[in-house]
Amino acid sequence: MMSTAYAPDRIADAERDQLSVTEPMQIAELRTDRRGFKTRVVIASPLPIARHGLRVLLADAADIDVIGETESGSDAVRLARQLRPDVVAIDLLMPEVDGITATRMIRAEIPSTHVVVMAGVEEDTPAFEAIRAGASAYLTKEAQTDTLLRTIRGAGSGQVALSSQAAARLVRMVGRHDVISDRESEVMRLVARGKANKQIARELNIAQSTVKSHIGSLLSKLGLLSRTQLALYAARTGLVSLELLGAAPTMLPVSATG
Repeated sequence: MMSTAYAPDRIADAERDQLSVTEPMQIAELRTDRRGFKTRVVIASPLPIARHGLRVLLADAADIDVIGETESGSDAVRLARQLRPDVVAIDLLMPEVDGITATRMIRAEIPSTHVVVMAGVEEDTPAFEAIRAGASAYLTKEAQTDTLLRTIRGAGSGQVALSSQAAARLVRMVGRHDVISDRESEVMRLVARGKANKQIARELNIAQSTVKSHIGSLLSKLGLLSRTQLALYAARTGLVSLELLGAAPTMLPVSATG
């Protein structure tokens, strides 16, 4: 995987040695002094043309410095550890470590580094998940240039930014979640863990018909179509830990039958 760190010309020799020895990288000299006045950004995208386009765009902003870039999620986390940028602009879909997981890791390990998640389309669940992971913003790649620049500047100063459409959808999602009863939440957690209706009924000491009724109610309230979608919703909104399930979001152990 390719990763590049752009080291400023005033960096200490010891720091330069550490950057070049810890992991193989290309080191390029910045032409301007970034001390104290610029938002320092790392770009993470698997697409070379996307990285290039964003780098060129940000290079035109006098108050922003691109200090590194990478094509993998794991390298994005590594660069964040090494370079301590103000902002990591990362794609939602990344190899090795996805954008949401990378966001969670960066925010946990380097709280001073903020994250802007970029996606091909604006969808409810990824946007909700990105904010839960600690992202300062969730933007589609169709965002206007001034919106992108404003968002990165805001993220660098600790502001959280969402488009009005994304904010409205997140409010709707939270509203849906609020109308779920405690019993329905218990049923949803068990569905997400791959339990069949008979197992859920036995564990909760209720009838199988009651389990089916709860599942039908959940699908209706959340606007979902299947048990699989219900399990994904439970995982991605934090009702069930992905680590606990031991599987990626798209490979949850969902029972195919009732």
